[in-house]
Amino acid sequence: MMNIDLTLTLSALIFCIGAMGVIMRRDPLVMFISIEMMFNAANLALVALSDYFGKIEGQTVVFLVIAVAAAEVAVGLAIIIAIFRTEKDVDVDGISNLHG
Repeated sequence: MMNIDLTLTLSALIFCIGAMGVIMRRDPLVMFISIEMMFNAANLALVALSDYFGKIEGQTVVFLVIAVAAAEVAVGLAIIIAIFRTEKDVDVDGISNLHG
């Protein structure tokens, strides 16, 4: 049996590291990696709580989160590549100022 306190603390720590990565870094690839860390922290918490309460629903939701994360990465990387091909730069501040 997992130690629920330690697992949820680890999940919160991973989530905070991911949130700080999104807030502090302006590189889109680092932001995607940070968002993936946040998804994985949520997955860890869902699995831990699912095991603690003896329910399977939390573990099935994890599969949905993983599928959403995979789709987000595929679409996000495609957008970053398209912007890099036209602009030759993928700075987040520059991307937010694009017109037309």
